[in-house]
Amino acid sequence: MAGKKKFLLLLLLSAALTARAQMDVQFSDYTRLRSYFNPAVSGTDGKLNVAAAYSMQFVGYENAPATMYVGADLPIYFLGPRHGVGINLVSDKAGIFTTQKIGLQYAYNLKLGKKSRLAIGAQAAFLSEKIGGSNIKLQQENDPAFPTSEVNGSKIDFAAGLYFYHPNYWVGASAQHLAAPLVELGEKNEFQFERIYYLMGGCNIRFKNTFLSLQPSFLVMSDFRSWREDVQCRLAYEYEGRAFYAGVGYSPSISTTFLVGGNFHGISLGYSYQMYTSGIGLVNGSHEITLGYQVDLNLFKKGRNKHKSVRFL
Repeated sequence: MAGKKKFLLLLLLSAALTARAQMDVQFSDYTRLRSYFNPAVSGTDGKLNVAAAYSMQFVGYENAPATMYVGADLPIYFLGPRHGVGINLVSDKAGIFTTQKIGLQYAYNLKLGKKSRLAIGAQAAFLSEKIGGSNIKLQQENDPAFPTSEVNGSKIDFAAGLYFYHPNYWVGASAQHLAAPLVELGEKNEFQFERIYYLMGGCNIRFKNTFLSLQPSFLVMSDFRSWREDVQCRLAYEYEGRAFYAGVGYSPSISTTFLVGGNFHGISLGYSYQMYTSGIGLVNGSHEITLGYQVDLNLFKKGRNKHKSVRFL
């Protein structure tokens, strides 16, 4: 009976991996991790941004997925428009499957008016996929459909995006896995990455004569066969380099998310809990922690980059 349970668990994890390949990992606190979704974000706000996130999904289930993200971006100043560069690392593990990606980003920023910018970005990434076959426990041994040892493969992948930014609002569109790479794993297995398209945006609505602001945002992701929509709204308090926020998010037919966090002189910490509404269970949701660091880069004129950034609020 135990072997049957493990076999069924393997099938469920395989199905989960297929869904994740089609839609990619969805971080709950997406406004803090914009460059993960869109390479055009890199260097847009004239600051050095470092961000990290760790997500534990379907808590309480054996071999449940866990994802780590680390990224950094900054502007580079040449003659003319601002240029931005970034780097990110993603490691996603679900049972016997491990997906890793390291990406290099570049963004070309065009100034629109006094405060607005339009950025065009691209990313080249190295993708690797691994199946830990030695950890598979099957009811029927020597099944040719499953590897008996560790198998892995890798491919080069690309992404591109557009990003419009103003201190009080922003919107971006991007596409990941443009090459739709097919990763071969040994002689009998392969892994297909599907093209994924994102549309995201938000704004910062300040209440007059207060230190409070309302920050609604949205994220839509699709491969044009399936869709996921997320909407969030936060209430933020900001005063003398310190900021605190609490918010709630909703994804129709999938989950409700609760968020809380703060920012103290450029160092930010956030926590979110995604509670699934599709019958998995209220206590078997996803925990996510984000950590960030942000600092101005006034490389030329004094006060040149002296403006508010809403990326870590």
